[in-house]
Amino acid sequence: MKKIAVMMFGCFITSFGLYLLKGSAIVTGGTAGLALSVSYLLPISFSILFTLINIPFYILSYFKMGKQFTFSTILAVSLVTIFSYLLPIIFPPLAFYPLVGSIIGGFIIGIGTIILFMNGSSLGGAQILSITLQKQFNWNMGKTNFIFDTIVILIGLYSVGLLRGIYSIVSVFIISFMMSTFKEKIAHRNTSKNNGDNVTPVIKTQSV
Repeated sequence: MKKIAVMMFGCFITSFGLYLLKGSAIVTGGTAGLALSVSYLLPISFSILFTLINIPFYILSYFKMGKQFTFSTILAVSLVTIFSYLLPIIFPPLAFYPLVGSIIGGFIIGIGTIILFMNGSSLGGAQILSITLQKQFNWNMGKTNFIFDTIVILIGLYSVGLLRGIYSIVSVFIISFMMSTFKEKIAHRNTSKNNGDNVTPVIKTQSV
């Protein structure tokens, strides 16, 4: 029960960050941002695109991360979708200057993402890819996520324009930086805990 409550809190925090970004007309990263950007270019609804884009990542997660992580991720994505629908009903429109909104929104999403990671879950898409590459090849999670999200932002430039696209990259950088910092802190904690033992830390500190 505690794990579900923590996951719901992380999903709510993440959804609120996305709500701030949307109010500032900033393009989001991840599979949600990719689905949104592509929906502007093709006559296909966001919900259908979001589902289709995430399916390959769910399959990857199932084989590389296991059943529990995959089902937890599917639940987290579903909760974020529900919260994103309810937030405009609960809260009045929140609009910031785009740069301010990208910084605040990115920071809040970073917190929510870290909470989900600590709870053994993710928001799917790039996060599944980044975690898998980190485990398989010791690639830095933050850098992988930043590259994926930057590609998403570049696709979204058509709908939001160059300036807001740059602000969006600032937000993505903040989220990726927080992910990398979190990964390094966990690595340091694991190294200290296993100091003197012949145990390999779960997360290593080397990056690409």
